[in-house]
Amino acid sequence: MAHEHNLAIFRGRLKFKSNEQKIWGVLIFLSIVTAIEVVLGIYKPAALMHPWISPFEGGLGATLMNIILAPFVFLIPLNLIFLFLTIVKAYYITWDFMHMRDERSSLRKAVVWTFVFLALYIALIFLLEGDYIYEVYKTSIIKWNF
Repeated sequence: MAHEHNLAIFRGRLKFKSNEQKIWGVLIFLSIVTAIEVVLGIYKPAALMHPWISPFEGGLGATLMNIILAPFVFLIPLNLIFLFLTIVKAYYITWDFMHMRDERSSLRKAVVWTFVFLALYIALIFLLEGDYIYEVYKTSIIKWNF
């Protein structure tokens, strides 16, 4: 029994005539996204290298705001762009190359949403802990020796 695959990407905005054309279309899209990541990684635009929000200073209110807004206070926009583009690539690889689009909705949700939440959680931990380590080495007597 033949199973028909969905030959559209971008929520049906771009349709292909065969599976081979679809594979090439998705490959070209993923290559463009990767090229954007590489160019941003090489040039690192200065406008995207500074956090949007500077830490609040003084008092209990400032401490609470720093705790509540911690993911945004130290977040560099370039890192956010990399995270978003990586999630887009992972979504299209899973959705099109692994044929998740053709599976039951419960399996799709179990696989895709689990990955999305774990990836975002790990990214948050890497960003927060990486900034903490940077600040420790920048402001303490411990020196960069590795």
